[in-house]
Amino acid sequence: QVPLVESGGGLSQAGGSLRLSCAASEPSVQAMGWFRQAPGKEREFVAAISWSGGFIVSTDSVEGRFTISRDNARNAAHLQMNALEPEDTAVYHCAASVNRLYGTSLRDRNLFDYWGQGTQVTVSS
Repeated sequence: QVPLVESGGGLSQAGGSLRLSCAASEPSVQAMGWFRQAPGKEREFVAAISWSGGFIVSTDSVEGRFTISRDNARNAAHLQMNALEPEDTAVYHCAASVNRLYGTSLRDRNLFDYWGQGTQVTVSS
Protein backbone atom coordinates (compact mmCIF):
# COMPACT_ATOMS: atom_id res chain seq x y z
CA GLN A 1 0.00 0.00 0.00
CA VAL A 2 1.30 3.39 -1.00
CA PRO A 3 -0.54 6.15 0.87
CA LEU A 4 -0.74 9.51 -0.83
CA VAL A 5 -1.31 12.82 0.89
CA GLU A 6 -2.32 15.94 -0.99
CA SER A 7 -1.94 19.49 0.19
CA GLY A 8 -2.17 23.01 -1.16
CA GLY A 9 -5.82 23.25 -2.05
CA GLY A 10 -7.90 26.21 -1.10
CA LEU A 11 -9.67 29.27 -2.36
CA SER A 12 -8.33 31.52 -5.08
CA GLN A 13 -9.68 34.36 -7.11
CA ALA A 14 -9.74 34.10 -10.86
CA GLY A 15 -6.27 34.73 -12.22
CA GLY A 16 -4.63 33.58 -9.02
CA SER A 17 -2.33 30.68 -8.32
CA LEU A 18 -2.25 27.60 -6.15
CA ARG A 19 0.34 24.89 -5.77
CA LEU A 20 -0.76 21.36 -5.02
CA SER A 21 1.59 18.78 -3.61
CA CYS A 22 1.30 15.03 -3.37
CA ALA A 23 3.63 12.97 -1.24
CA ALA A 24 4.07 9.23 -1.12
CA SER A 25 5.35 7.51 1.97
CA GLU A 26 8.17 5.87 0.06
CA PRO A 27 9.73 6.28 -3.38
CA SER A 28 8.13 3.25 -4.97
CA VAL A 29 6.01 5.02 -7.57
CA GLN A 30 6.87 5.19 -11.24
CA ALA A 31 4.29 7.77 -12.26
CA MET A 32 2.09 10.33 -10.58
CA GLY A 33 -0.75 12.42 -11.83
CA TRP A 34 -3.59 14.70 -10.94
CA PHE A 35 -7.24 14.18 -11.74
CA ARG A 36 -10.11 16.44 -10.82
CA GLN A 37 -13.82 16.06 -10.35
CA ALA A 38 -16.24 18.95 -10.42
CA PRO A 39 -19.78 18.67 -9.05
CA GLY A 40 -21.96 16.69 -11.40
CA LYS A 41 -19.08 15.72 -13.64
CA GLU A 42 -16.86 12.70 -14.09
CA ARG A 43 -13.34 12.63 -12.79
CA GLU A 44 -11.07 13.91 -15.52
CA PHE A 45 -7.39 13.88 -16.24
CA VAL A 46 -5.41 17.04 -15.52
CA ALA A 47 -1.71 16.28 -15.73
CA ALA A 48 0.74 13.48 -15.10
CA ILE A 49 4.45 12.82 -15.05
CA SER A 50 6.49 9.65 -15.32
CA TRP A 51 9.53 8.88 -13.24
CA SER A 52 11.17 7.06 -16.13
CA GLY A 53 11.26 8.33 -19.67
CA GLY A 54 10.57 11.95 -18.83
CA PHE A 55 6.99 11.99 -20.07
CA ILE A 56 4.88 14.96 -19.02
CA VAL A 57 1.33 15.31 -20.27
CA SER A 58 -1.59 17.55 -19.48
CA THR A 59 -5.09 18.12 -20.72
CA ASP A 60 -5.72 20.87 -23.25
CA SER A 61 -7.80 22.98 -20.88
CA VAL A 62 -4.84 23.57 -18.55
CA GLU A 63 -2.08 23.72 -21.14
CA GLY A 64 0.09 26.75 -20.51
CA ARG A 65 -1.44 27.37 -17.09
CA PHE A 66 -0.69 24.25 -15.03
CA THR A 67 2.70 22.65 -14.66
CA ILE A 68 3.37 19.29 -13.07
CA SER A 69 6.74 18.41 -11.64
CA ARG A 70 8.40 15.85 -9.42
CA ASP A 71 10.93 16.23 -6.67
CA ASN A 72 14.43 14.83 -6.68
CA ALA A 73 13.50 12.07 -4.27
CA ARG A 74 11.07 10.72 -6.87
CA ASN A 75 8.34 10.23 -4.32
CA ALA A 76 6.34 13.43 -4.67
CA ALA A 77 4.67 15.50 -7.34
CA HIS A 78 3.54 19.09 -7.50
CA LEU A 79 0.98 20.86 -9.60
CA GLN A 80 1.58 24.55 -10.05
CA MET A 81 -1.69 26.13 -11.11
CA ASN A 82 -1.56 29.63 -12.53
CA ALA A 83 -4.17 31.83 -14.16
CA LEU A 84 -6.89 29.93 -12.37
CA GLU A 85 -10.38 30.06 -13.76
CA PRO A 86 -13.72 29.33 -12.10
CA GLU A 87 -13.95 26.28 -14.35
CA ASP A 88 -10.95 24.85 -12.50
CA THR A 89 -13.05 24.47 -9.36
CA ALA A 90 -13.04 20.81 -8.40
CA VAL A 91 -11.75 18.25 -5.99
CA TYR A 92 -8.24 17.41 -7.12
CA HIS A 93 -7.00 13.89 -6.54
CA CYS A 94 -3.43 12.75 -6.68
CA ALA A 95 -2.81 9.36 -8.22
CA ALA A 96 0.22 7.12 -8.36
CA SER A 97 1.26 4.04 -10.27
CA VAL A 98 3.91 1.55 -9.23
CA ASN A 99 4.10 0.49 -12.87
CA ARG A 100 5.78 2.43 -15.61
CA LEU A 101 3.39 4.46 -17.72
CA TYR A 102 4.27 6.01 -21.02
CA GLY A 103 2.74 8.63 -23.26
CA THR A 104 -1.01 8.49 -23.51
CA SER A 105 -1.20 5.88 -20.75
CA LEU A 106 -0.52 8.68 -18.30
CA ARG A 107 -3.93 10.10 -19.16
CA ASP A 108 -5.82 6.97 -18.18
CA ARG A 109 -7.05 7.02 -14.60
CA ASN A 110 -7.71 3.30 -14.73
CA LEU A 111 -3.99 2.64 -14.95
CA PHE A 112 -3.22 4.32 -11.65
CA ASP A 113 -3.13 2.13 -8.57
CA TYR A 114 -3.26 4.50 -5.63
CA TRP A 115 -5.26 7.61 -4.92
CA GLY A 116 -5.14 10.41 -2.42
CA GLN A 117 -8.12 11.60 -0.46
CA GLY A 118 -8.55 14.71 -2.59
CA THR A 119 -8.11 18.40 -1.95
CA GLN A 120 -10.67 21.06 -2.76
CA VAL A 121 -9.76 23.85 -5.16
CA THR A 122 -12.26 26.66 -5.43
CA VAL A 123 -11.82 29.56 -7.82
CA SER A 124 -14.12 32.52 -7.48
CA SER A 125 -14.87 35.07 -10.14
